[in-house]
Amino acid sequence: MKDSDLFLKIERPHKSHKGIIVGFDPGLTVGIAILDLKGNLISLASFKEIRRSEIISHIINYGKTVLVATDVYPPPKTVRKLATTLNSKIWSPYKSMSVESKIDIVDSYLQDIEKEKNTYGFPQNAHERDALAAAVKTYRDHVNKFRQIEKRAEQVELSNDAVDSIKIEVINGTSISNAIEQISKKTKRADQGNDIAEKNATTGLETKTRTIEYSADNLSKTSNEIKGDNSRLDSDEVLVSKLKQKLKNQQKYVDKLKQKNSGLEEEIHRNKTEISKLQSKVDKLYYEYTKKILQKREIASKVVIIKNLQEKYSNEKALRYELEQKLRSRDGIKTVELPENTFSVKIIEFFTKEGIREACDRWKIKSEDVVLLKTSEGGGSQTALMIVQLGVKAVINMDKISDPAENIFEENMIPVIPATSVEINLMNGYSFVDAETLNREIERWNVKVNKQKKNEDKKKLLNLVDEYRAQRKRS
Repeated sequence: MKDSDLFLKIERPHKSHKGIIVGFDPGLTVGIAILDLKGNLISLASFKEIRRSEIISHIINYGKTVLVATDVYPPPKTVRKLATTLNSKIWSPYKSMSVESKIDIVDSYLQDIEKEKNTYGFPQNAHERDALAAAVKTYRDHVNKFRQIEKRAEQVELSNDAVDSIKIEVINGTSISNAIEQISKKTKRADQGNDIAEKNATTGLETKTRTIEYSADNLSKTSNEIKGDNSRLDSDEVLVSKLKQKLKNQQKYVDKLKQKNSGLEEEIHRNKTEISKLQSKVDKLYYEYTKKILQKREIASKVVIIKNLQEKYSNEKALRYELEQKLRSRDGIKTVELPENTFSVKIIEFFTKEGIREACDRWKIKSEDVVLLKTSEGGGSQTALMIVQLGVKAVINMDKISDPAENIFEENMIPVIPATSVEINLMNGYSFVDAETLNREIERWNVKVNKQKKNEDKKKLLNLVDEYRAQRKRS
């Protein structure tokens, strides 16, 4: 086959197969497995870069497709197109089959084949394996119903072809009882037609025999008369003339049959052309149908996106309104005149990044401000660095601050003063502390930290001297 790579593992197709199950694995290389309705493998093939018309031609050589099987869910577009072209149903699993399950299905099926002593080829690639697994899975899903049909068909003594036809009708939605009744009636009508044809053929043969006998009698009589007249030569000429005339009539009959055959061939060609046009029309309609479905899906997704954006816009609008209300209420607060010799304290509710941002937005924390940490929970070196970057004068904490955060403050010489060391006063929603007390605590903290640093520096110096002496002794 042109532009295709075909590997056939079993016998060539023949006309005995009627209903078939086709396992189809689409792609650049397609796999096709064909089973009859008794579960026998009649074709296993793989094609590379093959046209759909060639695939269809290959399949219809084996019989009428009643089920197109696939190993994935939902069925791919290529599988749906093939099933539509073959006028058959699609059978797919409830979810895509795993590689392990496909290998198990194929292995068990091939073992059953070996038990029956049938010689078949094994899948040569993953495409053939997937196609065979899909076909076998589909057959096994229907095997109980097939056996029920065969058992009931035995009771009415139907032929294998009739049983096959019943299975096809049942797959297409007819009940088993109605299918058996319909096929039985068709079989009886066909048998009666064959009897009539046989009878007509016998009658025609008898008529021809009598005609030949009559002609023979006439020839015998004519011959006797000629003998009686001693005119043998004239008799031979008459016989030759009759035979020539008969040959001429036969030739006319043959020419007439040839002409009729030519007309039938032209009709077949016209029908094929019409089928091709109709197929193109069907493909076009299917393409437009799928295009509309995709457009509807895209529109639906866009509608969902628009709704989400509208909801987000509404939330943002409500948040903006809330913030504007807070801003108006804040602008309405008159500036508080703090007592002399006091420092305003700006409160940070939570020692977290978000808590620090909220406090900055609310209190407009700036350089040389004093901040109060209501809780130190969750605070670390990163949150301490955020406060350091604000350039605050001091930090008052209500509870024990973490060591990493305290180290950051000490490194940047920002005093950390316990709330118990200063008295925090409230007035009109604002907090403040006595400036003299605060400065005294800040000085005390600085003396303490400087002393610690001197001790640390002294220890480092002593360690260096000890190391130097030890090194001198070793050398």
